[in-house]
Amino acid sequence: MEFFSTDSRCHTACLSGSVHRWFTSYLHSRVQHIRCGSTKSAPKLVVYGVPQGSVLGPILFLLYTADLIQLIERYDLSTHLYADDTQVYGSCRPLSTVQLLDRMSECLADVATWMRSNQLQLNTAKSEVIWCSSTRRQHQIPQTPLVVGSDAVVPVRVVLDLGIYLDSDLTIRTHVAKTVSGCFAMLRQLRSIRRSVSVPALQSLVVALVLTKLDYGSATLAGLSAAQLERLQTVLNASVRLSTDVGSSTMCHRYLRNCTGCEFQNVSPFGWQFLHIDVSTIWRRGTSPPSSTE
Repeated sequence: MEFFSTDSRCHTACLSGSVHRWFTSYLHSRVQHIRCGSTKSAPKLVVYGVPQGSVLGPILFLLYTADLIQLIERYDLSTHLYADDTQVYGSCRPLSTVQLLDRMSECLADVATWMRSNQLQLNTAKSEVIWCSSTRRQHQIPQTPLVVGSDAVVPVRVVLDLGIYLDSDLTIRTHVAKTVSGCFAMLRQLRSIRRSVSVPALQSLVVALVLTKLDYGSATLAGLSAAQLERLQTVLNASVRLSTDVGSSTMCHRYLRNCTGCEFQNVSPFGWQFLHIDVSTIWRRGTSPPSSTE
């Protein structure tokens, strides 16, 4: 990565003196070759990139793309970066969607130019566009494609963002449906081996393979409707029935209440509904379910 030899990059990364010389020594004069069996190709000087699997690789990539944030902010847009994924977003009034779309297109055109000048490529095939609004304004969402380079990206209703499905109306309905479906699919597989493993082993599998799916990104579930929370609750009930002798849903609720933090309930003073599962305490209080006479 020869960008570390330029003054602008060093200034952005705040590298100088011995630190700059250390990075330069690490990156320059590296060679690579290809080995297939006993045959080895001639060594070739590495001009761009870093050694694959290197510890400094992620840090160097972040420094390499640091200028991208400033470029996007020039258009009064915001951005989130996670590894090599970049999200660009903005907001507007319902009557100003055309202006926001034009501003976004201009910004992405500059992003594509910046990437080409820095030996990177904007993958339009994996790019998605989503407009978010309240449910009653869904009919006002524009369907005009967003121009990204030479391609046009059509807006979608659902996107997958770091494992969380986001709907255009922000109801998280798709995420709940996908989560419940995945959890029940895993529970069906665990049920097939129930008689082949011990109870503690089965409970550990349920926690690791099912309940962690519920716990992932649970902060995004704030404000869910009672019907959506009930769908998630059915996964907990099914997990208890699989791992214990509890039968009815009522007994499952009572069993879960004995395990702190393992039930879907209102815990916010503002009335917001949060999903919080402390998977480390689910089976800590013993595996025997409450009796039907309690």
